[in-house]
Amino acid sequence: MHRRDFLLRGAAAGAGFLASTGLQGHESGQLHSTGEVVLISTWPFGKAANQAALDTLAAGGSSLDAVEKGVMTAEANPAIQSVGYGGLPNRAGIVELDAAIQDGRTFESGAVCSLQGYRHPIQVARAVLDHSPHLVLVGDGARSFATDQGFPTEETLSEKAQEAYQRWLKKHPDGKGPVEGHDTLGLVLLNSNGHICVACTTSGLAWKHPGRVGDSPLLGHGLYADDEAGGCVATGDGEEITRVCGSFLVVEWMRKGASPEEAIAETLDRIARRSPKGRDVQAAFVAIRADGVTGAGSMQEGFHQALTRDGKTEVLSVPTFLERKQDGNRR
Repeated sequence: MHRRDFLLRGAAAGAGFLASTGLQGHESGQLHSTGEVVLISTWPFGKAANQAALDTLAAGGSSLDAVEKGVMTAEANPAIQSVGYGGLPNRAGIVELDAAIQDGRTFESGAVCSLQGYRHPIQVARAVLDHSPHLVLVGDGARSFATDQGFPTEETLSEKAQEAYQRWLKKHPDGKGPVEGHDTLGLVLLNSNGHICVACTTSGLAWKHPGRVGDSPLLGHGLYADDEAGGCVATGDGEEITRVCGSFLVVEWMRKGASPEEAIAETLDRIARRSPKGRDVQAAFVAIRADGVTGAGSMQEGFHQALTRDGKTEVLSVPTFLERKQDGNRR
């Protein structure tokens, strides 16, 4: 039995349970889509991702197709040093890529971690969703799966990334220098029917220990979608976001009635309280609630969101968590 068929049968059974307990009406009856297409993504390079997603929808593609094609724009861009072909390598000089995709209607998802030799890990993650009984494949297993699915191997270390690695290696000849970077591309899409899909892709921290996996490809950490509540993606210090199941937590706050910004603020506050680094962490989230309300928030300065409504995309600076708290105190 295909995994989707199995899950759909399970979902039907679960719906009966929720109806019998009275929970279904409480959760799914609160929020209703306005019928517009809304996209939100992380960082200025999310603008190109949003446009590619819109183009995919206009050409008749599904919402899953749209978020997949959207984040592929960054994976193919060698100028972006935190995603795909332009991504900086680990401390051994090898590019390891992570990606994940999820359907908010069925909870179907697919992810790959520490994938080598493929410039578009999101395509492989989508193939995991469509053709594997598993949710996550890693390392050599992810690579062999990609080969079996017919994806061609490609050079993933760009010339610019190779030069950056050589400079780093001169400073740290023992290969044990500090890690850097956190600019994951995450994309949330709400279609006109109220269906939500999310995708994330990253090369992870530069100069990371081989095999390190952050939050980005992990369901509930770097991304999460539920048509009944909303969708969220994260960027920043993956270890700290993972500690609190960040994206899942944002969606659950929205399920309880919080606005996206309130939900993100609550999650950032939990990270700040529970992390050994306190407020020195960089963590940021963008989210869409099931009724189309959007929000973004960041612990540190410098974060931007790309927001698309009515077919128009704006890249917007996001106030920090501390700025929002101060504004709230003044009111």
